[in-house]
Amino acid sequence: MIKGRELVVLADDGGKPTGTAPKATVHTTDTPLHLAFSCYLIGGAGEVLLTRRALGKRTWPGVWTNSMCGHPGPGEDTVGALLRRGTQELGLKPEDLTDVTCVLPDFRYRAVDSSGIVEFEICPVYTARLAPGATVAPLPDEVDQMAWSTPSRLVDAVRCAPFAFSPWMGEQLAHAELRAALGVS
Repeated sequence: MIKGRELVVLADDGGKPTGTAPKATVHTTDTPLHLAFSCYLIGGAGEVLLTRRALGKRTWPGVWTNSMCGHPGPGEDTVGALLRRGTQELGLKPEDLTDVTCVLPDFRYRAVDSSGIVEFEICPVYTARLAPGATVAPLPDEVDQMAWSTPSRLVDAVRCAPFAFSPWMGEQLAHAELRAALGVS
């Protein structure tokens, strides 16, 4: 996939693919519904990786969010897209991610950032474990900063300062299934 030529899969309200569009053109003030995913990476001690979106990102630049997000390409399954994005965002090899689990298979959201750009996604939410000895090396075009947090501190931070985090992460963490998968009651 050539940067700038990545395609996203458009979807109807039931989640059925209806076509494709270039990723570079799909996120506008009138973004069509499309397929995506989010992933929370869990370290060896149970901590979760947070990333601060690169300042050059079209949507929500500079906000803190889950470990990685992305879009499956045409004909690509979501786990394959997740492994690909692990490399493209966090410098991980596919074998660095273990126990990939879909926690919120039906999650979807629509959010508008301060510039008017819309995210409108059917976005299953995954957790994955970082393999022992794996090193996270974020790519600067994708990630400005990263930090590890205990899951309970993350939930508290999002509750206390939601403006500092991506809206999709706030909505995802409102689900008991995700909090339980991260080890928070």
